[in-house]
Amino acid sequence: MVGTVIAPAEAKAIPPLENGDRLNAHEFLRRYEAMPELKKAELIQGTVYMPPPVRLTEHAEPDNAMQGWLFHYAAYTPGTKAGAGATARLGPDDVPQPDALLRVLPESGGRSRVDAKGYLQGPPELVVEIAASSVSIDAGAKRQSYRRAGVLEYLLWRTQDAAVDWWVLEEDEYRPLVPHAQGVIRSRVFPGLWLNVPALLADEGRRLLATLERGLKDPAHAEFLARLRAGSGSQCSG
Repeated sequence: MVGTVIAPAEAKAIPPLENGDRLNAHEFLRRYEAMPELKKAELIQGTVYMPPPVRLTEHAEPDNAMQGWLFHYAAYTPGTKAGAGATARLGPDDVPQPDALLRVLPESGGRSRVDAKGYLQGPPELVVEIAASSVSIDAGAKRQSYRRAGVLEYLLWRTQDAAVDWWVLEEDEYRPLVPHAQGVIRSRVFPGLWLNVPALLADEGRRLLATLERGLKDPAHAEFLARLRAGSGSQCSG
């Protein structure tokens, strides 16, 4: 009598991510990693969000402006580093993929780390998002997730509204940074990081960078560089 050979049970297929799924961070990343063709997905307060295709004028070009602005600052501020579209593990229910971020490196006093898989672990000091309007998730649930995680500053550029919101975390709440003269907003966490809002909205890149250059020459930036060298650069400037 010929015995029956029983094949081992096949490994259960990993379900694909679907918009609106309710998952924890571990399961979200497990499914995300099994979909290498997927360009962007985020977990915000336990819900999966998968954004539509990127529009050139409402997102791609503004994103390029923000990346150049942050890269320029980081290049002249050793101990900091900028990033674009990085998956960040902020908590058990929050794994966003911010458009841009600026962080203080761990050896300079920063609070975020890169884990064994290359994901950012912990809150970066500054997060930048680009959204069409104030009704987007970036202005609502995602903003609350960043606040809960302890992201010290959050900048939201609402392209259809032609407006920029920049908040700083104070007493566990986000409070708006008030522009200085000529509509220039100055970071409190990253001294010297000055944003010329009128130049940004008018797509005047040279004027945008000229304002940043003035910020980099401000004495507060030199003091910040000294704090970074001493390993205490994540302290919020008053």
